[in-house]
Amino acid sequence: MMPLNLADPGVESIIKKVGGSPEVKQHLENLGFVAGGSATVVSSIGGNLIVNVKESRVAISKEMAAKIFV
Repeated sequence: MMPLNLADPGVESIIKKVGGSPEVKQHLENLGFVAGGSATVVSSIGGNLIVNVKESRVAISKEMAAKIFV
């Protein structure tokens, strides 16, 4: 298990756990980052990520990506 910000771009990963405070977890779940779902890193610019999740692209900070484990 590793944080999403360490995942290789273009490789589909299964989300195993979403961490953080209850507010952060709820925000990430609203974006589509739920355990058992899939996420694919499209690109990483300055540590910030663009991720394909639930057939849409989402930009998240490296701090948020560190709370999503794949």
